[in-house]
Amino acid sequence: MKEYNITIVPTNNPKIIKLEANHFLVKGNYEYKNIDEAKNSPLAQQLFYLPFVKTVYIASNFVALERFDIVEWEDVKDEVAQQLVEYLNAGEPVVNEEDVKKKQPITVYAEVTPNPAVMKFVSNKKIVPSTYEFKNIDEAKESPLAMELFHLPFVKEVFMDENYVSVTKYEVADWEEINMQLREFIRDYLADGKDVVTAEAIQKSKETVEQNKAGTDYDDTSLQIIDILEEYVKPAVAGDGGNILFQSYEEESGTVSVILQGACSGCPSSTFTLKNGIETMLKNMMGEKIKEVVALNG
Repeated sequence: MKEYNITIVPTNNPKIIKLEANHFLVKGNYEYKNIDEAKNSPLAQQLFYLPFVKTVYIASNFVALERFDIVEWEDVKDEVAQQLVEYLNAGEPVVNEEDVKKKQPITVYAEVTPNPAVMKFVSNKKIVPSTYEFKNIDEAKESPLAMELFHLPFVKEVFMDENYVSVTKYEVADWEEINMQLREFIRDYLADGKDVVTAEAIQKSKETVEQNKAGTDYDDTSLQIIDILEEYVKPAVAGDGGNILFQSYEEESGTVSVILQGACSGCPSSTFTLKNGIETMLKNMMGEKIKEVVALNG
């Protein structure tokens, strides 16, 4: 069993002290204003039995306490620190984090996209830090949510971005039959606090972005195109449950190549959008430098 030690750390606020442990206590961040709010934290409940404790904060490897004016921390801090040490070394729970996860208030609504094979399921909270696309279950090893979705026989592809999941279905199923099932499945999964993508996938995504910034030497025209896509095109395609990525620019032919993901990939209207939307915009904004825009499905 771990042996806990506590260090008393003063803060800029004289009413608050920080009790720092030598081991991690919790994964999340928690704040309790009274004993009723602390139902999932046996430690916070015990601390509220001290009449001078006003607020309890628990995060990472520390507990911070805000006091009422009836005492000064100088008079009671050692006693509180000793009580905390004894509690932790007795192996008592700090926060029942599984209970916290199951109580997350999540709403999910379904939204149609221009692609009849794709439905967009939007959450009221951010679920991933960047875009992820999975064409099959083998590609979905870094996403527990995608893995579970692929076990549904009608799920063909899964795309994720910030606060939504776009699901591509096989033709054998109708949205009227599976829409509700998918929406409730995704909502319940998120409400349970389960990981949408793994920590390794998030780290890999960050490293890829940093490598692209550092290792890609784009010419001025390519940089202009990327800026236009980011500012004017990406928000629109994201609204339709998809994504667009710059691939390349060929100066001699004036050809811009982009990658379409999510609902945009394989969408019957994507060619029209590409030619009459993106291509026209780039031509109008960049003149003769742009002759054609071609797309590769992600």
